[in-house]
Amino acid sequence: MLKKLNDAMDYIEQHLQEDFLIKDVSEHVNVSDYYLRKLFWALTNMTLSDYIKHRRLSEANKELLQHVSVTDVAYKYGYQSIDGFTRAFKKWSGILPSQVADLRQGKNFQKFKFVITVKGGVTMDYKIVEKPAFNIAGVSKRVPLQFQGVNTEIVKLAQSITDEQQKEMHRIQNVEPYHVVNVSYESDTNFLEESGELTHIIGVLTTHEDIGCQLACLHIKPYTWAVFPNQGIFPFTLQDTMARIYSEWFPSSDYELAESFSFSFTLMDESKENYAYSEIWIPVIKKNGAQI
Repeated sequence: MLKKLNDAMDYIEQHLQEDFLIKDVSEHVNVSDYYLRKLFWALTNMTLSDYIKHRRLSEANKELLQHVSVTDVAYKYGYQSIDGFTRAFKKWSGILPSQVADLRQGKNFQKFKFVITVKGGVTMDYKIVEKPAFNIAGVSKRVPLQFQGVNTEIVKLAQSITDEQQKEMHRIQNVEPYHVVNVSYESDTNFLEESGELTHIIGVLTTHEDIGCQLACLHIKPYTWAVFPNQGIFPFTLQDTMARIYSEWFPSSDYELAESFSFSFTLMDESKENYAYSEIWIPVIKKNGAQI
């Protein structure tokens, strides 16, 4: 995986002056778009889209120091207007692009190179579970992509659940884990606009097909699941565990991501403030060459 990450960095460098999507990068290194973004975030605490933006502005800064015109630099690095480039550059560097050459001042953001760092001392519990096909039925909406903190749109979605929807979910729930789960899928990202969304469902696991029309339904195929229990301050512990799964567990395990989604549930501890037990369920497959 280390080689693929560095190949992705090389691809980005070769195409900084071109209009490309993150999915083009992921296809080049033969990993899923979702997995590449999650792994990059877990290792760097930065979105891949921000990295690309920083690299473009850093290269633009070099050219501005050489007295290349602001107009030429802006269009060369993918900006559709001078105003848009000026705002982005000033936010990034603290000065206007037109001031760079005169002040001989700028900012540098170097290309990432991933190397192996040995870590240890912290255990990560998990179990492998086989599950036949099932459905996740619940309420659903498109929400902003967010890796840290509380996603207020998901909170609003949870608060929107009606009594009738709760009764229907209780009626059809018949698959472990017997808790209300959260699942995100169909993610997208637009790094030029610094935006992204995904579809989020809050619901229950069921084998029922007679699901009321007031609930959305997501069909899940039979999978092997890696299950990661965790407990601590919410939502930090849950999000930190997710990051460690992608940055530590996947690279060292015999498994790789089967599909670009996961689900989780959280049980708040009423005796401790902001403390919870959670489980993250991720569909996995054996890596090529790994023994069954």
